[in-house]
Amino acid sequence: MDSLFASGRIVDIILVLMVIEAIALIAFHRRSGAGIKTRHVLSNLIAGMCLFLALRLALTDAPWQWIGAGLGAALVAHLADLRSRWRAN
Repeated sequence: MDSLFASGRIVDIILVLMVIEAIALIAFHRRSGAGIKTRHVLSNLIAGMCLFLALRLALTDAPWQWIGAGLGAALVAHLADLRSRWRAN
């Protein structure tokens, strides 16, 4: 378990699970018309994925600029998510 965290592989596993989640949610919405709209799913999960990428970079001692880029991308995706939800209401 220690090696999963030290190598950052735990984040890789979580990212794969997030991709599976996105596929399942989008497929459910397309088939049934119910659930979360595709743009909401993607903007929300992309924000989370960017945070996890920043975490992976931090766990693997990447340069701070790359970690900051991941956090900045998460912010942009988060703001896009908020904007799309604000308009929806």
